[in-house]
Amino acid sequence: MNTDPIADYLTRVRNAVMANHRVVEIPASNLKKEITKILFDQGYILSYKFDDSSVQGTIKIALKYNKETKEPVIREIQRLSKPGLRKYASSSEMPRILNGLGIAIVSTSHGVMTGKQAHRANVGGELLCYVY
Repeated sequence: MNTDPIADYLTRVRNAVMANHRVVEIPASNLKKEITKILFDQGYILSYKFDDSSVQGTIKIALKYNKETKEPVIREIQRLSKPGLRKYASSSEMPRILNGLGIAIVSTSHGVMTGKQAHRANVGGELLCYVY
């Protein structure tokens, strides 16, 4: 049994990037689907596909690499809030990742969004992870 499915999701993506895999397959949940959509919208992954053929379903993520240097687009993906220590931020306290070059993914009362979107919408929430 996995006690932190979001950390498992991030670790699977991180390990696939480090091993230069093209596709990674992850067990699905609604929160993981929202995080995947944000990663796609922000340009960190090439594409994704939700497969609901099994009971839980899976997410297939095509990872993105630089064409010339073969460097992965996701340099680091790190969990911020953990089950033992939740981290929250108000809209005015949203962290800037790499001076605005990275994103923080936040779970708010208006859904899962980036830190910039949460700041614009003037809502705070739980800091799930950051990506750059």
